[in-house]
Amino acid sequence: MKSIPKKLQSKLQKRIENKSLRRLSNEEGLIDFSSNDYLGFSTSEAIFKRASKILAEERLEVNGATGSRLLSGNHPLFKSAEAFIASFHNIDSALIFNSGYDANLGFFSSVPQRGDCIFYDEYSHASIRDGISLSHAKAVKFKHNDLADLQQKIIQLQNAQPNAKDVEVYVVTESVFSMDGDMPDLNAFSAYCTEHSFHLVVDEAHAVGVVGKGRGLVQELGLEAFVFARIVTFGKALGCHGAVVLGSSDLITYLLNFSRSFIYTTALPPHSVATIKAAYEQLVSTKNIIKLNLNIAILQSNIEKYTLQNYFIKSETAIHCCLLPGNNRVKAVSEALHQQGFSVKAILSPTVSEGKERLRICIHSSHSEAEITRLMEALKSAINRLDI
Repeated sequence: MKSIPKKLQSKLQKRIENKSLRRLSNEEGLIDFSSNDYLGFSTSEAIFKRASKILAEERLEVNGATGSRLLSGNHPLFKSAEAFIASFHNIDSALIFNSGYDANLGFFSSVPQRGDCIFYDEYSHASIRDGISLSHAKAVKFKHNDLADLQQKIIQLQNAQPNAKDVEVYVVTESVFSMDGDMPDLNAFSAYCTEHSFHLVVDEAHAVGVVGKGRGLVQELGLEAFVFARIVTFGKALGCHGAVVLGSSDLITYLLNFSRSFIYTTALPPHSVATIKAAYEQLVSTKNIIKLNLNIAILQSNIEKYTLQNYFIKSETAIHCCLLPGNNRVKAVSEALHQQGFSVKAILSPTVSEGKERLRICIHSSHSEAEITRLMEALKSAINRLDI
C-alpha cells in the first residue's frame, strides 16, 4: 500500500517526539472516571427497555433511517421526541442533529451571515470553532468567562465599523466548559446581550443532566426567553447519541432549510431516537442527579483532605481537572492511576495549551464514596512520587 505523504509523516513524527500521539485504547475492567456518562444512562436497563417499548408501540422494526430527514428519513419518532424535548426545556422548538459536532457545525456555519460578528469564549469547544470557521461572519475570541473583555472587544469593533448598527452580534459561551468544568456568570452575559440586542448562544452539552435538576444552567437561572439558541448534546449525561438545537420556531425552520450538516446527512435510525426519548423521560426523575451531586461534594472534600487544592481548577460540576504541566508528567500520573484500577484520562497539549496539561476526572452518580476516596489517595501518592 502506498505510504502517506512526507508532510503527514512529519506531523506524526512530531506527535511521537512530544509524547502527544493519540491512539485508541480499551479500558475494560477499570473504574470509569474518564467518560461523560455522568448519570450512568449509557448502561441503564430501564432506558434500554423503554426504548424497545417505544419502537414496538410505533411498529418500527427497522435498522436504518434510509435517507436524510428531508427525503425519506423523517420517521414519526422525530416529531414526538422533539416535542418532548422542547417541552422539557421550556422552549418553542427543537431540532435533532446526528451529533453535537454536527449541531455546532450546522448552526454556526449557517446562522451568522456575512457582515455579522461572532464573539466566542477562547475555551470554546472544537466543534464550535470549526463551525465558526465555515461561517462568512467575522469571528473574535474573548478571554475565558471574561465579560469585561467581551465588552471591550465589541466596543472596539463598533468604533472601527461605520455601519456597526447593522451588524448582528452573536455571543457564544458554554454553560459548563468541557476541559475546566467551570461556568460563566450567565446572568451577567444574558443581561448584557439583552440590553444591546445581541444574540446569546449557549452550548449546554455538559450541563444538561447535571445542573439545574438536569435541565441545564439556562433553565436553572430562568433565562430561556433571553437566550437565542441552546445546543444540547446527548452523548454526555443522557448516555446516548445525537444532539438538539433549541430555539424559536423560526430558527428551527431556518436550520432545516440552510444547515448543511442537517440537510445532507442520513438521519438517525429509529432506535437512536427512541433511546433519546427514553433518556429524557428518565431525566425527569432526579434520583441519579441527587446522587451525582453528593459524589461531587465527596470529591471536593477529598481534594481538601489530601491537600490537592493547588492542583485543581475550582469546579462545582461533574468535571474536575488536576493540572500537571508537561505531557510526560501527566501521562505518568495517568498510568499510575491505571495500575491502581482507575480510568482517568491525561489531556495533553495540543488539545490544551502547553503548560495546561491535566488529568480530567469525571464524577458519576454510580461511584461509591470508597471509590472516590481511593482514587484521590492514589492520585496524591502518584503526585508525591513524581515530585520527589
